[in-house]
Order: sequence, then structure tokens, then C-alpha cells
Amino acid sequence: MAGAALVAACVASILIGSHPLTLDQAVAAFTDFRGTDTDRIVRYIRLPRTVAGLLAGLALALAGAVMQGLTRNPLAGPGLLGINSGASLAIVVAMGGLGLTSPTGFIWFAFLGAAVAAGFVYVLGSLGFGGATPVKLALAGAAFTALCGSITTAITLLDRTTFDNFRFWVVGSLTRANVESLWGIAPFIVVGGVLTLVVSRSLNAIAIGDDLARTLGTRLIAVRAGGALSVVLLAGSAVAIAGPIAFIGLVIPHIARAFAGHDYRWVLLWCAVLGPTLLLLADILGRVVAQPQEIQVGIITAFAGSPFFLYLVRNRKVATL
Repeated sequence: MAGAALVAACVASILIGSHPLTLDQAVAAFTDFRGTDTDRIVRYIRLPRTVAGLLAGLALALAGAVMQGLTRNPLAGPGLLGINSGASLAIVVAMGGLGLTSPTGFIWFAFLGAAVAAGFVYVLGSLGFGGATPVKLALAGAAFTALCGSITTAITLLDRTTFDNFRFWVVGSLTRANVESLWGIAPFIVVGGVLTLVVSRSLNAIAIGDDLARTLGTRLIAVRAGGALSVVLLAGSAVAIAGPIAFIGLVIPHIARAFAGHDYRWVLLWCAVLGPTLLLLADILGRVVAQPQEIQVGIITAFAGSPFFLYLVRNRKVATL
């Protein structure tokens, strides 16, 4: 059923928009391309946008699930813990300092920013009594996000060109993707996804505590290093494709657990399907609610994800992963 929903979301993403299409028109754009406006819309606008949603949704959902597993923190996610903000700041520096505008050009900056953010937030959240508790990590992530946001704003306000390139991307958008850049970023997402599958069994052991995980033969340092690398690759790639989209990495793992239980091998598989589905549906909603204008997908996910986040904070039962 989830797979069918993903296929339906992909088809709807191709057909629905300010220029509605029929299924026959969409198929003809691939089988009998004649260069008409409809053909160009399908091939050069709707298809890259749909693929961007698939890749970004997959990456964010998997990254969020791995982060929650590694930290045993139900509030962990690329957006909440500052990883998206760190990657965004690094990309802004690349835009303003080096003039890079293509996702394949600044993706290495996204990886660097995501890695620095992950390390900084975890170290800051680990200080003091009790170590890296969920609340301390969330507060550290909020503080780091605010810091990155202020620096990002300063850079964009001082450079009009950077601001023009950044203002649509920063809210989270699938509209700037093109086939060439997606081909260049996809291998990083594949590597990150494979790493999540490699560490998935060990995440089940970590969920019961570090001491018990060691007795089961889990190599904690190796698992955490592999998991952290996968998060950096996945979150950095997603930000490079679509900007800092919020709440997908936080919400989807919890929805996946409702279907799959607490076995991370199944949770990750469900995330790989539910993440792209939810992101594409949010993008479609943004196209139709304010026609003929569009609301960018990052605004839709933030609006829909905020109530869920408040539910997680207030519901203590969710704290058990």
C-alpha cells in the first residue's frame, strides 16, 4: 500500500500544477517528444521536480531515523538539531564567496557544514550532568540554528547576488533542481542509504543501551562513525537539492514505527517509502492551495510538522524508542 501511495504521488506530481496535464500527455512527452510546451513542462520542470522530491524525501527520512537511533532521542532530526542550518550556512558561504550556484558545485560545502553542525551540537549537548539528553540536544540544536541563521542573514543582506540566489532556496524548494545536478548528487544519497542499512541491525542493539549493546558484540565506535557519515551524506545532499526542509526527518521515523514497530531494519525501509511520499504530497499541496501562485514545499512541511512536534514534546510515551 505504501509503495502504491508513492507511485500515485509521483504520477500526481507530474500531472498537477498551474498547467494541468492528462496522463496521455505526460506519457507522450517521453514516448513522442515534439518540443511542445507540454512536452517541455513534463521533461524539464515536472520530472526534475519529482525526482528531487524523491531523493530529498528519502535522504531526510533516513537521516532522521538514524539520528534518532544513534542518540536514542525521539526529537532528533536534521532540521531540529541544526544540521540543515549548518549545511545551509556553508552553501551560502559558497554562493557568496565563490559564486557557486549549482547543487553539484556546492555539495561538498553542504557536507562540511552538516558535519561541523553535527559535531558541534552533539558536543554542546553532551556538556554538564547527564550527558546528551534529548532536551539538551534540542536546545543546543536551536541555539546553533539561530547562530547559523543570523550569519546567513548577514551574508545575504550584504551581497545582493547571493540574496537573489538564496531567497527562494532557503525556504525549501524543489523547483531549482535539474537533471544534471540530480545525477551528480544521487550517488551520495545511494552511499548514505547503503550505510544506513549496514548499521540498521546495530541500531536495534544501541536502543537497549550501550552496555548491553557491547555485550552483544556491537562495535559502538564503528557503528556511530558509520551512522554519522550516513547522516552527513544524506542531510547534506538533501539540503543541496532542496534547501533546509524542516520536519520530514523528525516526523517520518515516528510514522514508520507506527507501521513497522521498533526494528530499525523495517523502520528504515518504511522511511525510504514514506519520506518521498510525504514530501511530494506537500509539494503538490503547495501548487494548488494558492493558484496561480505556489507555496514552496518547505513552508508546507513546516506548517504541517509543527503540531506533530508539539505532540512529541508533550507525549512522554514517544520518548521510548
